[in-house]
Amino acid sequence: MQVIATIAELRTRLVDVNAIAFVPTMGNLHEGHLNLMRTAREHGSCVVTSIFVNPLQFGPSEDFDKYPRTLESDCAKLQGLADVVFVPSINEMYPVQQTVFIEPPPIANELCGASRPGHFRGMATVVLKLLNIVQPQVALFGKKDYQQLHIIRSMVAQLNLPTRIVGGETVRAVDGLALSSRNQYLSVPERGEAIFLYQTLQGMRRALLQGERDIERLQQQAVEALSARGWAVDYVAVRNRSDLQAASPVQGGLVPRELVVLAAARLGNTRLLDNIEVSLVD
Repeated sequence: MQVIATIAELRTRLVDVNAIAFVPTMGNLHEGHLNLMRTAREHGSCVVTSIFVNPLQFGPSEDFDKYPRTLESDCAKLQGLADVVFVPSINEMYPVQQTVFIEPPPIANELCGASRPGHFRGMATVVLKLLNIVQPQVALFGKKDYQQLHIIRSMVAQLNLPTRIVGGETVRAVDGLALSSRNQYLSVPERGEAIFLYQTLQGMRRALLQGERDIERLQQQAVEALSARGWAVDYVAVRNRSDLQAASPVQGGLVPRELVVLAAARLGNTRLLDNIEVSLVD
């Protein structure tokens, strides 16, 4: 496994490689990341990952400075999984002030984008830069960040990038909590409570499968249940899986068949994100 810090060296290393599978990360790796790495091996003969905490996607009051940076342990975990680890500095990625940005679609202003203005613009910009640097045939992103995955897929399709995007299933702890680098911010009592977010989404999924079609009521009940337990809820939403638009009933009370239930909420100082896909049969 090679650890490479510069774009020039990385391009030299990959110049004759024709089957690159790429997993971009911000480091502090957990089993969710490592599962993506294993899946990447199925899609390319050379597995490349990046570790870069991207300042463009953090707001002024967010956790950029305290975001966990654990390069040594990350590289230990990547042994046997990655062929190349790209670890650029901020100056390497942004040698001059970034004045050219990707303008994401309007959905970027909803859901997570409503409380994190500019986040998806910064995310899409760095992902495009990384795809241009690595030039992979396949790139893998986790479904836990469902809105991010949707925006990346839209960007790649509309800009005609020669990279296939693969979504990796969310990896969960034994009790159901979606793995996240930010979970380590949780206190012991908060960690016990954190599973209620996934349990809430599971309850919404069951209700939809059992015929509930009052989407607004279902969302409101979930917000009230979380709030009653001390959560600060950003959103709970049922959306069409294809475009992340609101899943509104149409004539006859039907809703689209392929849905996703998404939520983001704060528990103490930790913002947790989760989702669950739902396929209706009626």
